Amino acid sequence: MQTNTPRRSTRGTRRTIRLTRRGRIALIVTGAVVAGTAVAVPLLTTDDEGESRPTSLVIPEGWRATQVYEAVDKTLALPPGTTRKSLAKANLKLPNDAEGNPEGYLFPATYPLGENPTPEKLLTAMVDTANMKFTGAPVAAGAQRNALNVYQAVTIASIVQAEAAAKEDMGKVARVVFNRLERGMPLQMDSTINYALGRSTLETTTNDTKIDSPYNSYQRMGLPPTPIDNPGDEAMSAAIDPTPGDWLFFVTVKPGDTRFTADYAEHQRNVAEFNRIQESASKEAQAK
Repeated sequence: MQTNTPRRSTRGTRRTIRLTRRGRIALIVTGAVVAGTAVAVPLLTTDDEGESRPTSLVIPEGWRATQVYEAVDKTLALPPGTTRKSLAKANLKLPNDAEGNPEGYLFPATYPLGENPTPEKLLTAMVDTANMKFTGAPVAAGAQRNALNVYQAVTIASIVQAEAAAKEDMGKVARVVFNRLERGMPLQMDSTINYALGRSTLETTTNDTKIDSPYNSYQRMGLPPTPIDNPGDEAMSAAIDPTPGDWLFFVTVKPGDTRFTADYAEHQRNVAEFNRIQESASKEAQAK
């Protein structure tokens, strides 16, 4: 969420979004975004012949399933697409609501490869870890307390993971989601647009918000049909125990300065300040 408006007619032709967690990683000094692909993050050891081989795979918080598949392929030196194709025979223990889609349940953690690692073994370990984390009493009770099932709570956690600029903002972002749902407002989260378009970006245009997708939270009411990434513990905690507040809008004006408000006019002033900072940074970069 960035420049959300009560009435679509008041929105300009272009929207500038705040720095999402993934976007901050991709931001460079010029203010441009590097559209990077997922890379495996293996922990290496050296064998008797002096060659390095991976012993573990680190899956970061907030990676999408597509990034996890690519990381597994690279770590195991498999042809691209192998891990995705292995889903059919992995027999993953996913909730019924997932309908076979493991998004949200490939839990971010460090996974030992062990002997004879396969995509099926790694994906199973990730899903089993997620089930251990999500089906326990704290999460299940927290979801029920908020009139959610666990899958819905994971979906909210995935939005929080993508949208929060810092861990300390996660509870407030979760509260914005709940407040909007309770008021019958569309979520208007740019992270869901990015997911629909298979990208991570700092800019979302008006045309982007018109795409025909169940993940378009500008056009569709309620939660997206699945999680949009694989959230970690902090995001999940925020989703089941959001910070109390009346906020409906937020924007990260600059790193370390995310502003939450229930007042649309105040939000627009915050967005205007963000745009000024971005324009100034862009001009400085061009002058160098």
